[in-house]
Amino acid sequence: MSDKLAGKVAIVTGASSGIGEATALALADVGATVAIAARRSDRLEALAKRILDQGGEVLSITADVSDEAQVKAMVQKIHAEYGRVDILVNNAGVMLLGMIDGANTEDWRRMININVLGLMYATHAVLPIMKAQGAGHIVNISSVAGRFANAGTGVYNATKWAVGAFSESLRKEVYQNNIRVTIIEPGLVATELPQHITNPSAKERARQFYGSVRTLESEDIAAAIAYAVTQPPHVNVNEILIRPTEQER
Repeated sequence: MSDKLAGKVAIVTGASSGIGEATALALADVGATVAIAARRSDRLEALAKRILDQGGEVLSITADVSDEAQVKAMVQKIHAEYGRVDILVNNAGVMLLGMIDGANTEDWRRMININVLGLMYATHAVLPIMKAQGAGHIVNISSVAGRFANAGTGVYNATKWAVGAFSESLRKEVYQNNIRVTIIEPGLVATELPQHITNPSAKERARQFYGSVRTLESEDIAAAIAYAVTQPPHVNVNEILIRPTEQER
């Protein structure tokens, strides 16, 4: 462990698996107190134990980011416990691919509610705290899909493009408050995301695509996040696009 983030408090949403889990471990490893949030409390408790066993400090909160009231309560609890919030990693997200024609529109609502509104709710809740502190760092997890649209990924593309637009607007609103904003855009990462696709043909296409390259690991993205948030206060890493070497698009 190092002390680069000693005294700092970080929130990581979607921390029960994948990039969120790896990021919580990485931030704890550089000295941050980590508040981990997700819907699966059993996985959160297992992660919290790992962080504690490694000498870190952690607070586990079961919360659904698509519920604004739960997000507000989560942030209030963290602020009451530690008196500050220095870093927010908006990682919670779903990737429910499929063609637009004939789609299950409930998949659309889930993606918008989690990928877009959940990120916005958490950001909205931490901003007054960060402004009062005179500093903070918000990291939003987007995707290569936030830059390039393809057939069969349109609504997922739309949510990730929204993350990019929101992040740049946010940066322009809060830079004078010494609040940094970073957007992370991963390519193919070996996580649970493809397993949650409900459309059988889209799920099979994703399986083939993911199997065509050596994917990134969650730890690769966590390392990029740790890099961004451990830069000196005058350095704002606005954007990191990170693909597997073998990924063409």
